Amino acid sequence: MHIFAIANQKGGVGKTTTTVNLAAALAAQGQRTLLIDLDPQGNATMGCGIDKRSLTLSVYQLLLESATLAQARVTSPSGKFDVLPANRDLAGAEVDLVALEHRELRLKNALALHKDDYDFVLIDCPPSLSMLTLNGLCSAHGVIIPMQCEYYALEGLSDLVNTIKKVHANLNRELKIIGLLRVMFDTRSTLSNQVSAQLEQHFGDKVFKTIVPRNVRLAEAPSYGVPGVLFDKGAKGAQAYLAFAAEMVERVKNWKE
Repeated sequence: MHIFAIANQKGGVGKTTTTVNLAAALAAQGQRTLLIDLDPQGNATMGCGIDKRSLTLSVYQLLLESATLAQARVTSPSGKFDVLPANRDLAGAEVDLVALEHRELRLKNALALHKDDYDFVLIDCPPSLSMLTLNGLCSAHGVIIPMQCEYYALEGLSDLVNTIKKVHANLNRELKIIGLLRVMFDTRSTLSNQVSAQLEQHFGDKVFKTIVPRNVRLAEAPSYGVPGVLFDKGAKGAQAYLAFAAEMVERVKNWKE
């Protein structure tokens, strides 16, 4: 089981879009996939076609150990992968977890009981370094960083890299950066191309080959509760995420060898 946190401290950079579409694309390739929504907004949950308002159990109960993963998970009706959903209840988790023992390891411990159930686990982290994000980073083998190729994105990237180093040093020795995924890419923009070149120069093979273009169909898909790769398979954005899933599978294979 390979566990990846999709993280970036900057908001609006396509974390949820990446998590949902990568999960659907991996499932379409026959990979047993679990998506974990760690964001109280529950956007990934809704994007998978699950109504967050009607949930009786969610990741919140799992973190408080009042429900197991087997009890709280649901299957995405469109994507055929499992989802550990989130809703507004999760906003209270920060306060509730503070007084508890091993609070940053709650998710890791729950996943350890299901290590034979899945090939890939993808964790959609909130856009801040919170107790929720920490649970995600402590559970993960690696971090996938979706980012836009713009000036401010580079500023935020160094903060995130430092955070990952600290978690690696103090809490999770397995954690490493798997790669940077360029998203919402505008090929016509000189700045996008310059920043992209800087990333390749600085991070080398840590930059995924796949580039996800800015795409209207990807943006429309969540309102229908269907991952973009299923909503319009022919769209450029969908094709990019399908290619990204293939690249991820290949990368994981090479680890084993």
